[in-house]
Amino acid sequence: MSGVAQHTTQSYSSSDLATTDEILQWESSFRESRWFTRGWTLQELLAPRLVKFFSCDGNLLGDRKSLEIQIHEITRIPVLALQGATHGALSEFSVGERMSWSENRCTTVEEDKAYCLLGIFDIHIPLIYGEGEERAFIRLQDEIDRRSDSSGFGQ
Repeated sequence: MSGVAQHTTQSYSSSDLATTDEILQWESSFRESRWFTRGWTLQELLAPRLVKFFSCDGNLLGDRKSLEIQIHEITRIPVLALQGATHGALSEFSVGERMSWSENRCTTVEEDKAYCLLGIFDIHIPLIYGEGEERAFIRLQDEIDRRSDSSGFGQ
């Protein structure tokens, strides 16, 4: 992931997470949060050194480390990836596995389904809105293949 993203500390507050009055049910609300289904939040989850989760009224629910089991169960991202995302360990996971982390995520713009994976692969390609999801994925895969051929990337 890009150097800037790796050194960022992020905190999130989401209106669809539990309020103080619902604190006993916070985990259910946490698991059902739309935040885990949005395309661009994949990078927001994995890139920063620290991710904190807050209820909509500002109560700390936990961080990526303390909630790693719940996050794994929600996203199907391996715990080792959640733990090692800031240490370059994402490259230890196969291309197919990293691609699968975005399968159930939604984006407003169809091309973003591919573009939200750029940081996961530490790849830079031009964003060409209007090219369509299929073409965006072809260009992403071409760049992944080009890196694999030249450096053993993703193998």
